[in-house]
Amino acid sequence: MSRLHAERHASSRIGWIRAAVLGANDGIVSTASLVVGVAAAEGDRSSVLIAGVAALFAGAMSMAAGEYVSVSSQSDTEKADLAREKGELQRQPALEREELTRIYQARGVDRDLAVKVADQMMAHDSLAAHARDELGISDEMRARPLQAALASALSFTAGAAAPLVAVVFAPSGRIVAAVSVVALVCLGILGVLGARAGGAPIGRSVLRVGFWGALAMVVTASIGKLFGAAVG
Repeated sequence: MSRLHAERHASSRIGWIRAAVLGANDGIVSTASLVVGVAAAEGDRSSVLIAGVAALFAGAMSMAAGEYVSVSSQSDTEKADLAREKGELQRQPALEREELTRIYQARGVDRDLAVKVADQMMAHDSLAAHARDELGISDEMRARPLQAALASALSFTAGAAAPLVAVVFAPSGRIVAAVSVVALVCLGILGVLGARAGGAPIGRSVLRVGFWGALAMVVTASIGKLFGAAVG
């Protein structure tokens, strides 16, 4: 007798993957760009480090707060929709049954079978059936504010740490080059990890994060150079 195999889909991890990739990418790009801009303005190593450490802590807290507020709003919306659906199920179960039936019909199930499926789904767990098939809300895809906030803050910190390490060990006068190279390498690794975790093409992911990271550093380095020359 054959045994069913367990399947794990990337979509079930989309919440924390999105938050983690966004946090790490922002940590690398924003911190490296700031460090490159300050260094290009002829800032000494200590000034560059202070700016980078400040950017790390401020950015991590900002990412955590932003993710928590954003995902909490999504969670509030889901809860409101579920409460409304629960009330409708109590007040007009026949109409809700018909609504579910038509949803299954629209997906290619014939009328008689759709009625039977709707009846069985509602008998098992009517709210869960309507949440999943009418509202598109499932346990795997539910908004989790705290998880998103922690994933964002931790990944931002990890990403931001790489440019700071490069500042510490870079030779004098080579901070801009060292940070740029380290940042691009880390962005490439992040692109690979994000693509594998999400089941997406690796090449496109690496090119995407690398391009925007390089562009950000070029812009900030140019601004730092310009202001540094003006002040000098």
